Amino acid sequence: MARKFFGTDGIRGRTNAGVMTAATAMKVGQAAGRHFLRGSHRHRVVIGKDTRLSGYMLENALVAGFTSVGMDVVMTGPLPTPAIALLTRELRADVGVMISASHNPYEDNGIKLFGPDGFKLSDEDELAIEALIDEDPVLADAAEVGRARRIDDARGRYIHAVKQCVANDIRFDDLKVVVDCANGAAYQAAPSAIWELGAKVIPLGVSPNGTNINRDVGSTSLAAIKAKVVEEGADIGIALDGDADRLIVVDEKGQTVDGDQIMALIALRMKERGSLRGGGVVATVMSNLGLERHLQANGLTLERTAVGDRYVLERMREGGFNVGGEQSGHMILLDHGTTGDGTVAALRVLASLVRSGKRASELLHQFDPVPQLLKNVRYSGGKPLEHAAVKAAIADAEAELSGKGRLVIRASGTEPLIRVMAEGDDAGQVERVVDTICDAVRSAA
Repeated sequence: MARKFFGTDGIRGRTNAGVMTAATAMKVGQAAGRHFLRGSHRHRVVIGKDTRLSGYMLENALVAGFTSVGMDVVMTGPLPTPAIALLTRELRADVGVMISASHNPYEDNGIKLFGPDGFKLSDEDELAIEALIDEDPVLADAAEVGRARRIDDARGRYIHAVKQCVANDIRFDDLKVVVDCANGAAYQAAPSAIWELGAKVIPLGVSPNGTNINRDVGSTSLAAIKAKVVEEGADIGIALDGDADRLIVVDEKGQTVDGDQIMALIALRMKERGSLRGGGVVATVMSNLGLERHLQANGLTLERTAVGDRYVLERMREGGFNVGGEQSGHMILLDHGTTGDGTVAALRVLASLVRSGKRASELLHQFDPVPQLLKNVRYSGGKPLEHAAVKAAIADAEAELSGKGRLVIRASGTEPLIRVMAEGDDAGQVERVVDTICDAVRSAA
């Protein structure tokens, strides 16, 4: 069934255009509230947000929607996405909502929903809510309209929870850490958690003004943190995205450490301790072939899913895995949360750094990635991947890479982009294959 509102990670779009309007947000609140009005108890929803200017507008609209159908609302203010998942469970809420467009610029925003168990909604739940959005709302009687309140200790609860992922005998006293919060949701929580464990914290991207989220800072814009790490002589840099569910690390030399290297470090450390479940790691088709080879050399498997942390999480739950993630930095550690958590992953990396006594550049370089190239082609309409010339170019590329590499072609779930990725041992061949397909897509588009 075609989706009108939900994409690969909730509902997302440009503010005051398409689906991302106050009117639609109110309908989403009414529909989600109606869907989760189950049982005779007093129903509750937790609503959090990042630091985008439009978060105020969407928060108020969602509050109006949920309360109008009889749900009480608890608002947390700016908090990371995993904090909302946690508080949904802790507060015995029926549904959780995070208002964020993750790593996108401030002009965009989004609505992510969590069930009472703190996990993102299933396809069935999303489709049921979509159907209700287009129906007339069933409004509560006047006496049953919901109440709304803000809670003041939400950030402290989250900080306390994430610190539990670090063993009691570990302190970060000798570490100097640059923490880049992308002017986003973790601008207070992440630096505080790392400081409380003893590190000297050099904050970056912690002055949100509503329009600077992800702008020249954060996990998708690393120039600032690389320069800061080198300038300050820091041991390591921690870069989060706008809603802090992903992590990219910068070593003391200013070199990037992506999600694949982080997953390898965490998984092998857990294997040593006997706490790794599932016999390996779950990642997406975008993870580097070098990760797969490295895990196999250490007796572990790499299971691949479609792009999107929700698909990684589904496979983890099905197969009993407790480590998964994406090359882009989503780290899902099911022993410590129900969704990706950049702060938890960062604390685990810092703890490994302390235990090993090694420099970050030595510890975090787990394997040599094979040459990999990703390019995006923007299009204005139609379905370029169904064009005969594009299909032919893809078929030729697959034949050329057969046995020597991989090819992944997909349409973005959040933007009008065709993403073309190839990897293999021959960097020149990889670049040629990608460029050929991109040219074909541009011609078709």
